[in-house]
Amino acid sequence: MSKFLFTMWPANDLGLPSRLVPIARCLADRGHDVATFNPAPAPTKLIADAGLANLPMPALPVPTSMIDLHEASIAWDAEHLLAPCYKDEAFVSSLTAVHLDLLRDYAPDIVVDSFELLSCLAARIANVPLVSVLQGSFHPASRGFLWWTERPADLPSAAAVVNKVAAGYGLEPETRCVDRLAGDLSLIVGTPETDPLPATAQVEYVGPIAWQRADAVLPDWIATLDRDRPLIWVYSGNPRYGEGATPIDSIVIIRAAIAALADTSFHVALTTGHQELPSEFTTLPANFHHAAYLPGPAMAKRCDLMVHHGGHGSVMTGLMAGTPAVIVPTIAERECNARAVFDAGAGEIVTPTTGQDGEKEVNAAEFRAKVERALQEISYRRGAQRVAESMRKYGGAQQAADRIEQFARNA
Repeated sequence: MSKFLFTMWPANDLGLPSRLVPIARCLADRGHDVATFNPAPAPTKLIADAGLANLPMPALPVPTSMIDLHEASIAWDAEHLLAPCYKDEAFVSSLTAVHLDLLRDYAPDIVVDSFELLSCLAARIANVPLVSVLQGSFHPASRGFLWWTERPADLPSAAAVVNKVAAGYGLEPETRCVDRLAGDLSLIVGTPETDPLPATAQVEYVGPIAWQRADAVLPDWIATLDRDRPLIWVYSGNPRYGEGATPIDSIVIIRAAIAALADTSFHVALTTGHQELPSEFTTLPANFHHAAYLPGPAMAKRCDLMVHHGGHGSVMTGLMAGTPAVIVPTIAERECNARAVFDAGAGEIVTPTTGQDGEKEVNAAEFRAKVERALQEISYRRGAQRVAESMRKYGGAQQAADRIEQFARNA
């Protein structure tokens, strides 16, 4: 049996843990020693729900590094996205040391990572074999998030900072930070249609992955809803990343849904992914039902339409169920995911704008019209079901676990 450590960028969102937890659970069920590392509150709840160990933060001081959230929200590609996160040398140095302590304390045979640059760097420093589990747009061979536009010249990169820290441990420099994300084995969550990469990319597609406990059931109140009325699942993800408005907030999803769908004939199930509902929504419309968390695959199958922020995990959850979507992408990376759904004929996009107060806004009439179109026109469900059928030839978490086991045997 092998010892695996699953690491991920510790954002307070469910996207990355939702792709790694099912694989970790598969390997643990096969008798392997498995642990995860993500100290953020919402991922911690998901990891606990899966019955997996979540390692504590090593006792090392980590200086705070202010991230330019605007720069992150408009990032043209993964290299651009990493730039505002790892621009501070003291922060990069300290957090690399944290990950090295983690590896020394847990002593894994294999690190399985999703988009935590400094975990990948630490694995290379410690000479621990690395498996990466990425969406296509995060892989070094990706054409970028905003691939339909020309890549601007002189986009920022943290490569010089990361290379300086890496050199202190005897590692050679890399041209880009994103090059360090590719593992000795690279698995892509999704399919060539949803997550296209060039044929020269050394990757293996494993299809969609979404977390759901084997014994998961929808709550009783879902069963009481009138099936003659369409059920719309509104998933915002993290509504607020700070005390005030930030460029990456998804509160606009909730506001748009209430403005357009309140007191209509639709049932609306609103979930926030183990996040608190913001205080401005103390009273919801009578046709809205809130739950902090619902099992995603089961809910995607039960609902008639998904409305969400364009996160890759939400896209995979909807498409694998064959359920159409209306997407309000809140950052550039999510717009890339939303376009995959739109191009597949499986949904619509409502592009938000930013008001003078920094809050994102959506035209409620446009939002309502696209919701009704996606519900009424059968082509959207057919598009989603076509993609779902194409995804069934992949093994998802089980296939990923098989490949990681095989890799571990040969490492």
